[in-house]
Amino acid sequence: MRIFKGFILSENIIGYLDAQGNIIDTQSAVEGCCEREIAYDNTAEALEIIRHSTAHLMAQAITELYLKPQFFVGPVVDEGFYYDFRVDEKISEEDLKKIEKKMKELIKKKYKIEKYEISKAEAIEKFAQDDLKQAVLSRIPDETVTVYKQGAFEDLCRGPHVPALRFLNNFKLTRIAGAYLGGDENAEMLTRIYGVAFADRESLKAYMTMMEEAKRRDHRKIGAEMELFMFNEASGAGLPFWMPKGAKLRHKLEQILHKAHLIRGYEPVRGPEILKADMWRTSGHYACYGDNMYLTEIDGQEYGIKPMNCIGHIQIFKQTQKSYRDLPIKYYEYGVVHRHEKSGVLHGLLRVREFTQDDAHIFCTPEQIAAEVLEVVEFVDSVMKLFGFEYTMEIATKPEKAIGEDAVWEMATQGLKDALEGNSLPYTLDEGGGAFYGPKIDIKITDAIGRKWQCGTIQVDFNLPERFEVEYVDEDNTRKRPVMIHRAILGSFERFVGILTEHYAGEFPMFLAPVQVIFVPITDDHVAYAKALRLKLLAEDIDAEIYDKNDSLNKRIRTAEKQRVPYVVILGDEEVTHRSVAIRDRRKKEQYNLNEDDFMLQLKQQIQKGKI
Repeated sequence: MRIFKGFILSENIIGYLDAQGNIIDTQSAVEGCCEREIAYDNTAEALEIIRHSTAHLMAQAITELYLKPQFFVGPVVDEGFYYDFRVDEKISEEDLKKIEKKMKELIKKKYKIEKYEISKAEAIEKFAQDDLKQAVLSRIPDETVTVYKQGAFEDLCRGPHVPALRFLNNFKLTRIAGAYLGGDENAEMLTRIYGVAFADRESLKAYMTMMEEAKRRDHRKIGAEMELFMFNEASGAGLPFWMPKGAKLRHKLEQILHKAHLIRGYEPVRGPEILKADMWRTSGHYACYGDNMYLTEIDGQEYGIKPMNCIGHIQIFKQTQKSYRDLPIKYYEYGVVHRHEKSGVLHGLLRVREFTQDDAHIFCTPEQIAAEVLEVVEFVDSVMKLFGFEYTMEIATKPEKAIGEDAVWEMATQGLKDALEGNSLPYTLDEGGGAFYGPKIDIKITDAIGRKWQCGTIQVDFNLPERFEVEYVDEDNTRKRPVMIHRAILGSFERFVGILTEHYAGEFPMFLAPVQVIFVPITDDHVAYAKALRLKLLAEDIDAEIYDKNDSLNKRIRTAEKQRVPYVVILGDEEVTHRSVAIRDRRKKEQYNLNEDDFMLQLKQQIQKGKI
């Protein structure tokens, strides 16, 4: 570290830090240091500023290439940055290279990035002819705003930015899309261009290699090839159809979790998918989540299709009187829920409007919170290890739109922290990211190519038990409110199947593969043996198919292998005579022969690996 007049400049970090570790804006000067001494790395803080600055560079290039474009917002997002803008000309994916070329030309002009402040009133007058800027200004509560300028281009921005364009050499524009102004489906459609940027060329190259691999693993492509699921006009966007093989895969996943739930003391329940709107008003969903709900009317009364399963489980708990001796009580449900997601965010199975949560609710005493949270963390750990995922945990605190008193939220949040800290489990904080009824632990997994996904969640809730007057009889014969822990391990089956498909590139492990064995009889004389073997496998809950169509042997083998099935088994005279099998083991990339009994034993051992 080198210290300059109370400010710290890291050898590897983006620029200047104050005593609290906050990054100082590009225009702040520190005596004794100059621009050439500023270095960059790929920390989250550094990337945020690099990417935000690159968004402005992209906007400057668009301004020079197209006639009078107008810009809305250009924020940094998890995977890079984007800018929303209006332009009279049509811009296509092919135009991205042209914009990139112009960005590189601008860098060579060695523009500095300058910052100045003006009053909001001056900004309104300055951008009087730009209605998109007026829309941005209407969202800014401050009386003073900042403008960043590079060459002839300038835009409203809070910053911070890098000192000059020369720091922005490692970028790539990735795709173009449409985006509603301010996310309002009733508003104008703007053009949105996405991009990524890094501190060095090697990181950009590694990212682009990962993106190419991600395209190869795209669950929508693999799902179509393997006939797992489909979308069509009958349902519209965000409502998938599960085809036979996809339904088998999903059933296997459900069965793995079913047994794991029973072992851990959960009881299966099921609630209706539609409840009276008054229930959702009581819970707070109507006020805090109503825009995402589907509402309807039956016999003159308003109903809501459930976006969550918690209310049904509360009703089941309240059906009979409970004692402190009964707690904890754990209900789980594969609950179908519906949420009105905007069409622009729908993406295959990863973001849909109807999905099934592996949902559970634990009713317990305050003293049991830590133990129950830890048991859920253990459950999460066993599931993630089964599928080969690394994961991290993040505690999300009270959001702006929430129900319940601050004291209740603080108690619930502290309960989550105590559970993790008391057992030396690391976590990060997401301030304001909690559910509207309680804080939560989010489980974020890392897949085979290094991408991160948010899946499971653990939420501590004191609010809904209070709102629904949920009670149990305590040891002193008084009535007390239980704590309600909401939890999901996978998040939803749809999303998790999409993630698994990309994680494995469709090469599912034996215990999960929708079809585990394909028999390919060489001639009709060998079909009877194939059928006999298939029946034996089905008796052991092993899914098998027979490819005996009137195609050549090589074509049938190629067709079988395209299905990414773990075992393709060739059956001919030798196999029928000796009651054996000729195996093409796709996972081991080997070919070998086994007798029938050894083959059955090997399959059973592979299936056993799916136990948790």
